[in-house]
Amino acid sequence: MTSDDLYLTLERVGERFNLGEYEIDAYLTVLEHGELTASEIADRTDIPQPRVYDTVRSLSDRGLVELRESRPMKVIAIDPEEAFENVQSSLEEMITGLESRYTTPARDTEAVSLVKSRSTILRYLEDVIESAEYELALSLTPDLLTRFEDTLSDVIDAGVSVELIVTPASEAPDPESFDYEAVATTARTRRGITTPVIAVADGRYSTYATQDALRDDRDRYGVIFNRSALGFLVSGFFGTVLWTTTERTLFADGERRSFPRRYASIRRCVKEIQGMEGDFYASVEGRDIETGESRIVKGEVVGFSFEAGERVAGMNVETDSGVVTVGGQVAALEDVEAHEIRVGTDEPPAFD
Repeated sequence: MTSDDLYLTLERVGERFNLGEYEIDAYLTVLEHGELTASEIADRTDIPQPRVYDTVRSLSDRGLVELRESRPMKVIAIDPEEAFENVQSSLEEMITGLESRYTTPARDTEAVSLVKSRSTILRYLEDVIESAEYELALSLTPDLLTRFEDTLSDVIDAGVSVELIVTPASEAPDPESFDYEAVATTARTRRGITTPVIAVADGRYSTYATQDALRDDRDRYGVIFNRSALGFLVSGFFGTVLWTTTERTLFADGERRSFPRRYASIRRCVKEIQGMEGDFYASVEGRDIETGESRIVKGEVVGFSFEAGERVAGMNVETDSGVVTVGGQVAALEDVEAHEIRVGTDEPPAFD
C-alpha cells in the first residue's frame, strides 16, 4: 500500500467512525428497534427534535441506516455486517499497511537508535536475528526463545553459527524436552534476571535491552546499533562478560559447519579451530592498530593465543612478509584489529 493509499484509507475509516453523541444514540436506538420514525427516535433518546433529521441523514450518508421518504419518514436499520463490510475491508488493508511500516526498523537511516516501546524492541530483535548471514550472538529469556524458535531454526538451516545464552537459568527449558540443536550451535545458561537481552548479527548489527524493558514499557529503553563504531561494545560485552560467566552448557556442536567459515569474533574463531586437526588458512579484513588504515591479511594460521576464561583471543598468520598477529575489536597488543575473518583448510578464502 502506497503512502497516498494509506492516507486515504485512514481518512475513509476515520470518517465512518467519526460519530457524535447524537449519532451514536440514534444509531443504537434504531438497531434495537429495527425501524423508527424521527419522532420516535427523539422520544427514546435525548436528541432534540430539531436535530433528529440532521442526525439520521448523517447516519444515512455513512451507510449505517436507510431512510424511507414517507410521511412520516422512516429510519430503517441496516444489518451491521452489511453496513460495515467495506470499512472492515478497509481496516484490514489499513492494518496491513501500518503493520508493514511499523515492523520495518529504520536500519538504513540511523546508526544508533534509542527505542522505548516493548513491541519495537521485539521487532528490532527479530530483525537482527533474521539479518545474520554467518554469525549470531544471543541472550534470550525462555519466553523469547520460544517466540523466535522458528526464526532461529531458519538461521541455523542457513549455516549461521549461533551462540545462545538462555537466562534466567532456572527457567531454561531442559535439553530433554527442547531441541537446542535446531536453534543454536552452542547454548548455555546464565543466572539471574539482571542478564540483558542481546542480539548481535555478524558483529555489525545489534540490539541491547534489559529484561525489565520487555516486561513493561515504563521508563525502559533499548539501544540499537547498526553500522556504528560503538556496536562492538555489545559484541564485546556478550563475549567477555556474559558468555564467560555462563554456568551450564545445554548443547554444543562446533564441528557441524563446513569450511570455509566466516567469523566476526576472533574469540569464536580461535575457540572453534584451535582444537581441530589439520592446516588452516585465514583471510582477515580489519585495520592496522598503528595507522588505523584498512588492511587485508592472508596466509596460513601458525598459532593462537587464548585464555582459559575466553576473555583474550588472538591468532598468528604467516604472510609473504612475515607473521602478523590478529586480535579482536580495539586490539592493542596485536598488529591488526579484525573485523571479519574467513578460515579455510586449503588456502585463504577470498572475500566477495
